[in-house]
Amino acid sequence: MFTGLIEETGTVVSVKNSGDGRILEVSGRRVIEGTVTGDSISINGACQTVTEISSKTFSVFVSRVTLGITTLGDFKPGHIVNLERALTLSTRLGGHIVQGHVDFKAPVRNVNKDSRGLEVDIGASESYMKYIVEKGSIAVDGISLTVVSVSDSGFRLYLIPETLENTNIPSWKSGTFVNIETDILAKYIERILLYGRSDNNDTESNDKSLLSKLAQGGYI
Repeated sequence: MFTGLIEETGTVVSVKNSGDGRILEVSGRRVIEGTVTGDSISINGACQTVTEISSKTFSVFVSRVTLGITTLGDFKPGHIVNLERALTLSTRLGGHIVQGHVDFKAPVRNVNKDSRGLEVDIGASESYMKYIVEKGSIAVDGISLTVVSVSDSGFRLYLIPETLENTNIPSWKSGTFVNIETDILAKYIERILLYGRSDNNDTESNDKSLLSKLAQGGYI
């Protein structure tokens, strides 16, 4: 797991096809400290396992599935990426719980800069917007961010200078695709509400969702 607090940005050094996937070599400094093969590093929000490591770079194998779901399939040498090592039990959880399991790629629709920061609009389908709420947490390219506002087709972020300085956000522009991981808590709550089980063994009762029972009781 990760916190969504980016430790540093790195650069994609090389991209090589390997079977149904690709091997990415990425430069880093801070994330290499104490890292050994088999450890996990988040690259733009996608949890990847280190397969090789040197004093200046590390390599990961990106599977076919990950290439299809995330933006990692679009990486070329020179691409700037956000990097974070997996958290430890002594790590301060300053962001939110991020699994490194990207849900979908989303387009940056608009970027507006003002005197204090950056306002960014990101598009998302209605099927995912149900997990995204105003003032809630979301991971965008692995960065733990707070949602400012939502609509049926997307959400808005406001980014402060500290975040801009330590991530790849300055490279975002209209049309850029970013990796999105919604809050895992929302998914679990939905699962419980939709598929919560009855205390008895009656098949018909068990097929009823907890959501239906709450509605029948006048709670929702």
